[in-house]
Amino acid sequence: MIWSPLMLSLKVTLVASGFILVLGLSLGIFLARRQFPGQILVSTLLNLPLVLPPSVVGYFLLIILGRGSPIRDWLGVDLLFTWQAGAIASAVVALPLMIESTRAAIASVNPELEAAARTLGSPELEVIWRITLPLAYRGILAGFGLSVARGLGEFGATLMVAGSIPGRTQTLPLAIYDAVQMQNYGLANLMVLIMTTLAFALLWWVRWLERQTDTTQPTTTHGTRRRYSKAAA
Repeated sequence: MIWSPLMLSLKVTLVASGFILVLGLSLGIFLARRQFPGQILVSTLLNLPLVLPPSVVGYFLLIILGRGSPIRDWLGVDLLFTWQAGAIASAVVALPLMIESTRAAIASVNPELEAAARTLGSPELEVIWRITLPLAYRGILAGFGLSVARGLGEFGATLMVAGSIPGRTQTLPLAIYDAVQMQNYGLANLMVLIMTTLAFALLWWVRWLERQTDTTQPTTTHGTRRRYSKAAA
């Protein structure tokens, strides 16, 4: 009874993590490097899942994925009450953490290094790949770790769009809730211990990355400048 929700949680989190990494990294870089009208509005909308109740986020997802939506009526894709819907819910709830961490990490990179690379003829994608990301990767990974931890523990939005069907959509947080409802406290304690251990491991990794950033940041910029100068030469 433990393995099914645990493996489903890991599968949902893995798929959600892929969305979080791609979308969060792209949007974080875009918001950090581009200024455009309405940027504050866009940033606020992207961060809404952080402050809205999970049930509200789940309701919005019901509208987007449910009857009458383009996804269901036009494309013929019915995702409600599937584990894929749970993955989408986890990604949407956790995505703001990745976006904001990436934006802050990218914004902290010395723009003079990027400007120097551009003057040497490097295209923008090469500047991002060879200069920006190597300097900001620890902050990006820290945000990714927090996002994965948040997605792993998602409950409310997942319950709204995927339900709690044992063996199909019942993730570990949902299984814990059902175990408590049935007063099966021994099973609930074991699942809570597993969830706490996973969350602790992810948070410990994030804090370790932050500490590494604090101790290596003074030398990283100079090291990157030397590496890029040698490559350009």
